[in-house]
Amino acid sequence: MSDKRTGAEASGPDASSKPLTTQPGDEYHSELPPHTIVNLAASLPGNLNDQVDAHARRTRPGTAARPSGLTRSTEPPAGPDARPATHTIEISTPAVARTDRLSAAVTGAVRALSGASASDGAHPSRRESLRADGGTAPESAAMLTPDRLLAVNRRTKPPPRGAWNSFVYTATLHLVNLGDSAKVRAHKQLDERIRKEFEGGTRFVPILTRKGGVGKTTVTALLGMALADAREDRIIAVDANPDRGTLSERVTKQTRSTVRDVVTKAASIGGYTDFSALVSRDGTRLDILASDTDPLLSEAFDENDYNVVADLAARYYSIMLTDCGTGIVHSVMRATLQRADSIVIVSGGSIDEARLASETLTWLEANGYGDLVRNAVVALNTATQGTNLVKLEEIESHFRSRVREIVRIPWDPQLAAGSVISFDDLKPITRLSARTLAAVVVEGLPADRGV
Repeated sequence: MSDKRTGAEASGPDASSKPLTTQPGDEYHSELPPHTIVNLAASLPGNLNDQVDAHARRTRPGTAARPSGLTRSTEPPAGPDARPATHTIEISTPAVARTDRLSAAVTGAVRALSGASASDGAHPSRRESLRADGGTAPESAAMLTPDRLLAVNRRTKPPPRGAWNSFVYTATLHLVNLGDSAKVRAHKQLDERIRKEFEGGTRFVPILTRKGGVGKTTVTALLGMALADAREDRIIAVDANPDRGTLSERVTKQTRSTVRDVVTKAASIGGYTDFSALVSRDGTRLDILASDTDPLLSEAFDENDYNVVADLAARYYSIMLTDCGTGIVHSVMRATLQRADSIVIVSGGSIDEARLASETLTWLEANGYGDLVRNAVVALNTATQGTNLVKLEEIESHFRSRVREIVRIPWDPQLAAGSVISFDDLKPITRLSARTLAAVVVEGLPADRGV
C-alpha cells in the first residue's frame, strides 16, 4: 500500500490515532516533516517501531548501513520559500507466496462449511456431554430420542398445547404452529427434572419427623403420586410405621395384604406379578404396601423385616419411599437410614412443629447422618393449625441454613379430608407443589449407585 501525505496531513489526529496494519509483501510510503517522525513511529505496527526509532537517531541519512526492510532519504529545501524538508520512509515486509494465502483461505472455508471450529475439542456437543466418557464409548439405546432422530417440520412438529396457541393452530388450518405455551413448557421442564434416570439399583427415600399429625403420611402419598405420574418406571411407598400407619388409606385398597404378608411369603415371591398382588395401586401407578392393622402385630415389624421388604422391592422398583413412624430410635428407623439416599423431613407451620423438625435434623447429625441432613429436603406443610400466626419465611430461613431445599405444601380440601387422594382432582397449586417436591428430591439422588 502507499500513503503520500503532506506534513500538515500527517501530523493531524489521524496520524497517531489509527494504527496501521501490514500484510506480507506490502510497502508503506510516507512523506513527513522531520518533527513528525515520532508520530509516524507511534502509528506503525509494534514490531517496526524499534527499527524506526533506531533509524531516526542517525545524524545523517545514508552514512551507515540501512536497517533491513527500512530506508530513509532526506531532501534539503531548495530555497527560502521552499517547503520544509521531508523524510521518506520505506518499510518492506517479507513476501509470502500467494498460493499459501489461497491455501489458508480454502482451508478456512472448508472448515466453515463442515461446521468445524478451533474450539471443537473444548465444547463437546450436547449428545457427547450426556455420555459419561465424553463420546468415546458406545451409545446406549436411551440416546435414540425423538428429539434427535425426527426432523422438525410442518408434518412432524406436534400440535401446540395451550389455549391460545391451539386456537391459532386450528384457525390457520395448521399453517401456523406457535409451539406450546409458556405454562406447558414449564410443565414439561418439571417433568424432565422428575424423570432423571438412575443406574445401579433402587433409590431409598424415607419421609420422617418426630412429631405426629404434621402430614407425614400425606406428604408421602403426594410425593409418590407425583413421581409415579411423571416417571415411566415403578415407584413404591411402604408404610413402615409400627404404630398402625394409614398410608394405604390414601388410595383405593385393592388387597388386604400388608408388610407382614410380604415377609411371610418372601421365599415364594418369584417375580413382579407375585409381588404386585400384595400392593395397592392408584391412578398414577403408585404402588403402596400397607402396614399391619393390628398394633400388636405392627410392633413386631423390626429391622430384619424391613430389610426383607426392602430387598424384595429393590428387585422391581426404581424408587422406594418409606413412611416412617415417629419413633426415631426404633430399629426400623436404623435400617431405613442405613439404606437412605436422601431424606424428606416434614414440618408443620407452628412453632413446636418446626422446632421438633429441627431437632430431628440435630439428632441425625449427632448420630452420624450429617450427609443426609445436608442433602435433605424439608416439606413445610402449611395446612396445620397455627400456620397463619407465624412467619413462614423465618421458618424457611432457619431450615435453609441446614438442608438443601424447602418446599411448601399448601392447604387443600381433599387432603384435609384425610381420605383417598385423587391426584388429578387436587388444586393446581397443590399438584405443582407435589411435583416440585418430587423434582428436588430426585435431583438429590445419585444418578449412579457408585457416585
